[in-house]
Amino acid sequence: MHILFCPDSFKDALSAEDAAHAMARGAQRAAPHLRPLICPLADGGEGSLDALIAATGAERRHQTVQDALGRPRLAAWGWLAEQRTAFIELAEASGLQSLAEHERDARHTSTYGVGQLFLAALDQGAEKALLLLGGSATNDGGAGILHALGAELLDGQGQALPPGGAALANLATLSLEGLDPRLGKLRVEAAVDVDNPLLGKRGASAVFGPQKGASPADVQQLDQALGHFADITAQVLGHDERNLAGAGAAGGMGFAARVFLNATLKPGIDLLMQQTGFSDLLAEAGLVITGEGRLDGQSLAGKTPIGVARAAQQQHKPVIVLAGSLGDGWQACFDEGVTAAFALADGPMTLNEALPRTAELLESRCESLIRLWQASRP
Repeated sequence: MHILFCPDSFKDALSAEDAAHAMARGAQRAAPHLRPLICPLADGGEGSLDALIAATGAERRHQTVQDALGRPRLAAWGWLAEQRTAFIELAEASGLQSLAEHERDARHTSTYGVGQLFLAALDQGAEKALLLLGGSATNDGGAGILHALGAELLDGQGQALPPGGAALANLATLSLEGLDPRLGKLRVEAAVDVDNPLLGKRGASAVFGPQKGASPADVQQLDQALGHFADITAQVLGHDERNLAGAGAAGGMGFAARVFLNATLKPGIDLLMQQTGFSDLLAEAGLVITGEGRLDGQSLAGKTPIGVARAAQQQHKPVIVLAGSLGDGWQACFDEGVTAAFALADGPMTLNEALPRTAELLESRCESLIRLWQASRP
């Protein structure tokens, strides 16, 4: 019996790889001869780099870059030599989790460090890059990455703009002449876990700015600044992508990836499944077990368990989701191919009590599930 274990990470508790192995250990207690198929996954947000490295055997490399506030930070990236492919996770350079709560200021944070990771990949000879968007501390529309890669963003006096999205309101000149010429031969795919446009009520500033430290006044200021940036960009390039689904991902990095790097934007879970050979493993499996920290109605927007369930549904494979918690609207997941879903807690407990027990709880739930699965089979 082959069972595919393909969870996302359980935030603040386990990586996707550790979660998959915990699931497999529990299942093998119930079925010692079980052959587990391990495929850690992610949806393009934090943890996607770890999942890709675990699934593909890519080399983990490190580069000193600027964090979202311009301080030195050692950031990881992945290098898959046989495919000349770099895995670049935005959150490694410009992530929200690396900033203390009082440091979060969406007006001034920058994606400059992400551009430095691109330069490291180009120096290595990358022909393709997978850009993993999500978990950003930024709202600069990708202006930082442009600066790092050689573009000039100048104000009306011909001075370079300071870092951050708010400064884009003063953009007068956008010059792309200095962009690294190697970018012309680099194929870029960007993994997005949201479908928001750049601007407006569903845009980067309004939806994600508050969690990055933006006040209501800041949100209005940032949205207007990004709108001005989009206007200038359209004048320079001759086309306008502000309404593209996913343009608002990672504070507008989806927009920058599309218009300046000619990237293809894909749902993160689809890109991760493609890169990790998920479909081949799914074909072998008789049962699929996935999971993440929380399953709710918002998971339908492209989170890992739903991406897995939709793929499995096409092959008529049952899917069980194990989640740290089940939130409002989680039952809608049944319409997407989920067979059953369970929360991990085995009794009343706080989040702080549950987090260190996540591996233990995953093992226990999988052991019980496989015992039930075996009993139900002829």
